[in-house]
Amino acid sequence: MSLFKKIFSTQKKETLDKGLEKSKTSFFSKLSKAVAGKSKVDDDVLDNLEEVLVSSDVGVATTLKIIERIEARVARDKFMGTDELDRILREEIAGLLSETHAGEDTDFIIPDGQKPYVIMVVGVNGVGKTTTIGKLAYQFKKQGLKVVIGAADTFRAAAIDQLEVWAERTGVPLVKQKMGSDPASVAFDTLGAALSQQADVVLIDTAGRLHNKVNLMNELGKVKRVMTKVVNGAPHDVLLVLDGSTGQNAFEQAREFTRATDVTSLAVTKLDGTAKGGVVIGISDQFRIPVKYIGVGEGLEDLQVFNKYEFVDSFFKTGRPG
Repeated sequence: MSLFKKIFSTQKKETLDKGLEKSKTSFFSKLSKAVAGKSKVDDDVLDNLEEVLVSSDVGVATTLKIIERIEARVARDKFMGTDELDRILREEIAGLLSETHAGEDTDFIIPDGQKPYVIMVVGVNGVGKTTTIGKLAYQFKKQGLKVVIGAADTFRAAAIDQLEVWAERTGVPLVKQKMGSDPASVAFDTLGAALSQQADVVLIDTAGRLHNKVNLMNELGKVKRVMTKVVNGAPHDVLLVLDGSTGQNAFEQAREFTRATDVTSLAVTKLDGTAKGGVVIGISDQFRIPVKYIGVGEGLEDLQVFNKYEFVDSFFKTGRPG
């Protein structure tokens, strides 16, 4: 049975297909040039393929891993036609993603046995962090869950104002204090409110960047310590939001935040406006952290649960153009 079984609804799959269109078109255009005039996968084709993957923001280390796997298959099978390359790439990329993503989630769920389930959201300013929190609140509420948002990025008035707009739009309570307040105090109040309201999910926004990494690390650590005192084990998920359209800069952001705190999941946003969708593959592989959500559009429904099979299926769906 094929790995690439259909598990998304038709509407969600169409949104994903459309959101990855630029990445897919760019990738296959480069791939077509890489195999032009060649019928067999040889060293020249593999060298060209390496260049295609790196220029598609998959990242050097992950690219080399993919090339090595294909080289091993060529050595084993003796002959591999270039017409098979799409399928082989698809299988190897799915295999890589499977090493980090064990399940096949297709909807916005939280683990059983922990109430409230606390998600601390981190990421630099401008990546779509506040929007992601708003869309998550909407999606969790749609599942019948009671949600509370905490505005603990108290260093930017805009962050509090934006969250307030999202809270009103989604009908979810927001806990906030004035700009410049102690972020840990906001987190403390938010979890207290969540307990009193018997909330299922808590989303805590945090500062995107302080004036140096030590300050950022200390601030995030303090917020985490305060949360643990209120709710056992909190935060249960530290979600790092990355802007997919920044390509290799997203790797640097991931590196900075994984040093600053124990990131447990990723959300990659703005994939619909870029040809850099390959960054999802590289970041997932290099940091060994599962991509939980991807943003493929502006609408409330356009934040999707990441599913490795559906992602690879959409990325390779149309084959080479022309």
